[in-house]
Amino acid sequence: MKLNDLRPAPGSTKSRKRVGRGHGAGSGKTAGRGTKGQGARSGGGKGPYFEGGQLPLVRRLPFARGVGFTNIWRIEFVPINLGRLNQYFEANDEVSLETLQQVGIVKKSAKAVAILADGELEKPLTIKAHRVSKAARAKIEAAGGTYEILPKPARPKLR
Repeated sequence: MKLNDLRPAPGSTKSRKRVGRGHGAGSGKTAGRGTKGQGARSGGGKGPYFEGGQLPLVRRLPFARGVGFTNIWRIEFVPINLGRLNQYFEANDEVSLETLQQVGIVKKSAKAVAILADGELEKPLTIKAHRVSKAARAKIEAAGGTYEILPKPARPKLR
């Protein structure tokens, strides 16, 4: 068998209907478009969005489009669980955005960090973060560590 021998299975493909090729071919003259009107013209017909002038469904249900309101001042916090800090830091180390970036827990582009309480903290650490949950605060203090809440990062400049 060669590449030029390859063919689709018999009956799996149909040849294209050649419209506008004369009366005897079955769809000559108007070529299946009917007579006159918008649908008979080239480029004619309404798009899927058009509903005869009625307000289209996608405009009546803005939440269905998933667009809605975008808060341009939103600050994205990178969540970090206490349990992960055990494997990257020694006792009495300082945990900050910079040190988290150095060990590879957060990306270089991260602007703010939130410390969450999942897992157990096994050693005292000095944690500097933009947010620390109440449960995480209790676990940090129970392990003999301290935490410091950093100010939120500067908002992006619009112009």
